[in-house]
Amino acid sequence: MTRPIRLSLPSKGRLSEDAVNFLAACGFSIYKPNPRQYEASLPALPGVSVLFQRPADIVISVRNGSVDFGITGLDVLTEHSGPNGAILPIHTALGFGSCTLNVIVPEAWETVSAMADLKQIQTEMGRPLRVATKFPNAAAPFFAQHGLTDVAFIEAEGTLEIAPTIGYADLITDLVSSGQTLRDNRLKLLSDGQILASQAVLIANRATLKENPAVLAIARQLLELIEAYQRAQNNVSIFANMRGESPEAIAAKIFAQQTIGGLNGPTISNIIRKDAKPNWYALHIVVHRDELFAAINELRAIGGSGVVVAPVTYIFEEEPPRYKAMLEALK
Repeated sequence: MTRPIRLSLPSKGRLSEDAVNFLAACGFSIYKPNPRQYEASLPALPGVSVLFQRPADIVISVRNGSVDFGITGLDVLTEHSGPNGAILPIHTALGFGSCTLNVIVPEAWETVSAMADLKQIQTEMGRPLRVATKFPNAAAPFFAQHGLTDVAFIEAEGTLEIAPTIGYADLITDLVSSGQTLRDNRLKLLSDGQILASQAVLIANRATLKENPAVLAIARQLLELIEAYQRAQNNVSIFANMRGESPEAIAAKIFAQQTIGGLNGPTISNIIRKDAKPNWYALHIVVHRDELFAAINELRAIGGSGVVVAPVTYIFEEEPPRYKAMLEALK
């Protein structure tokens, strides 16, 4: 490969901001001195160039191999990934950009609350239902699964909510987050009309991963830090002083509690005190953030003191699970 390895991110909007902030939190801060530039660098990955594109263009660029990695929405990936498997999703739960793609109908359709009710509407109209959508490739199989194969999908960009009102479509499929826009436009969701739940995903070009060891190495580094960062977010690190006959005796007290066992058990080491009093030990455990208050009470109950709580930035496993899954998918 004569060009730099390329990672493409969304160029505008909330997804762009969230992607940049997420990568920075994982240890991949982006250097972009000119906000108008559509190319930047990753100091933590010197061989990687960062591009900024529309979410759909990210999928297309990764699919054709002009870009090696991309972060985009699962909804956009589903719509534009193509049939040949050129794109390999290597992390499908980055934890931001959440929304759902839904079938949406006018509130005036009082007898319609589920997908099955659309058949009756279609019969009454005596013609195919007209569905305005930005996601025809994702929507068509969903309608077919519900027995609605005689449907006209009208591809549209921009605001879809007005389509039923002005009459160029009977209903729409669109992305929903809070649902307030639907209520404002007198639209409603169907009880079983969710086509997919979307969030940000990390994708890569399958052929490049297989053929270029440098790209595979970058994939491992990305997945290693992303997974370690995500694993750490719901945990805190606790340090405490404890007095006991031995580390084993202190560990026995800890294992008798509910929440302070740590990831694989506590780390217990000697404390060297100025007054030379023996049998003082330092305890270190990692607990779930939601169990912090219970953990503090349990430590106090068995004689813990001087408790210090600190955030955890990364928790590394022996091998990133998603990296192993990626290697399996490349075989």
